[in-house]
Order: sequence, then structure tokens, then C-alpha cells
Amino acid sequence: MTTVLVAMDDSEMAERALRFALEHYAGADVDVLSVVGVPSSMLGGATTLALEDDFEQAADDLAKETLDRANRVAAEFDTPIETDVHVGHPVRAVLDRATDYDVVVLGSHSGTLAERLFVGNVAEKIVRQSPVPVTVVR
Repeated sequence: MTTVLVAMDDSEMAERALRFALEHYAGADVDVLSVVGVPSSMLGGATTLALEDDFEQAADDLAKETLDRANRVAAEFDTPIETDVHVGHPVRAVLDRATDYDVVVLGSHSGTLAERLFVGNVAEKIVRQSPVPVTVVR
């Protein structure tokens, strides 16, 4: 059976990536990964997590809306998905898991222009470094 990793944040492009995976990899095992605590122009997410008493719960809380949306999208396709939360940088998180999957699917971009410039182009880095095929959805 085909296994698919979908990297998902709160962007429209990430939701498109999940919809693409569910449409084009029907019958596959689809896992959705949400990465929180990534650097931003103001370091907001990372700083907030660092100050929390229950680090894991705070990470889950930050990812909850994204993963709830992923589950709603999957329900539209009548397809079960697995979800996971990782704290750190999205490129490293996706690449660390990529070898466990047949393909990685992600949106072409997310966030504001300032965030994309500060964090760098996540999709481009994943495409260049992934050990498995990557589908970038726009």
C-alpha cells in the first residue's frame, strides 16, 4: 500500500495539498504532519512554546485547528488519516520522516512574504533534499 506524508499548516495551500493527496492517492495511508514552534519574523510561536509549563500540550493546542481542519477534509473524502504534531523546523521535521513514506505532498508556500523570506522557502528545501518523491501543490 502507498504511504503519503502531507505537511500541513494553517494555509490554503496546505489544505489544497491534502485534498490533492486524498484525490490522487485514493486508498493510500495518509498521514498529516503539523509542525509548530517554527521561527517567524517575531519568533512568536517558538517563544510561546518555550515559556509553557506543559510543552507538549502547548504544541498540540497550537496545531489543533490545523489538524481539526485536516480531519474535516479527510471526512469529505470518507478517508481516515493519521495526524501528528512536531515541534521544530518544518524542513527538518518532514525530511526526518520522509524515508517512512512513498511520497511527500505539500503546498507551494504559506505565511506572509516576510515570514517566507525569514524562514526560507520550505517547499524548495524539501524538494531538493527529500529522499523520496515530493509533490508540490499550488
